[in-house]
Amino acid sequence: MSRIGKRPVELPSGVTAQLSGQTVEVKGPKGTRSFTATDDVTLAVEGNFFTVTPRGKSKRARQQWGMSRTQVANLVKGVTDGFRKELEISGVGYRAQMQGNTLKLSLGLSHDVDFAVPEGVTVTTPKPTEIVIEGNNEQLVGQVAANIREWRKPEPYKGKGIKYKDEYIFRKEGKKK
Repeated sequence: MSRIGKRPVELPSGVTAQLSGQTVEVKGPKGTRSFTATDDVTLAVEGNFFTVTPRGKSKRARQQWGMSRTQVANLVKGVTDGFRKELEISGVGYRAQMQGNTLKLSLGLSHDVDFAVPEGVTVTTPKPTEIVIEGNNEQLVGQVAANIREWRKPEPYKGKGIKYKDEYIFRKEGKKK
């Protein structure tokens, strides 16, 4: 039994969900998102609750049950609150700034890195050493944050690089004489 799949997804006020076959479309204050479930699960909207149930007792149906419920819950959260990732830059001379739809990163390389921000994601730099990524698609927000972090991952000796705000960098001790 899936513990996650059993729980219904509550639709807050201002959010509507429409079903057409196996496709769910959720509309809210932050936009519209949709998800197409596999044929292994049955989707249903009952009042202001959304439920997912498996079709049969196969292993695949039980796997899709919890995953589909989580996908719908993420759609609802995305159109109500949205998703947010915060990155911190540490290192002498390392900084970031927005120029139009491009994030300009100075990371100690021989050239500045120009990162084109994709559609559906908003990137802001409140400080030169902070980057905030927001959007209603959790997968896209996380992927953009990972792509930015990839340019200069934090190193274990001084901790220089781009890290998530809540990330802990395991530090190593340097050479001893």
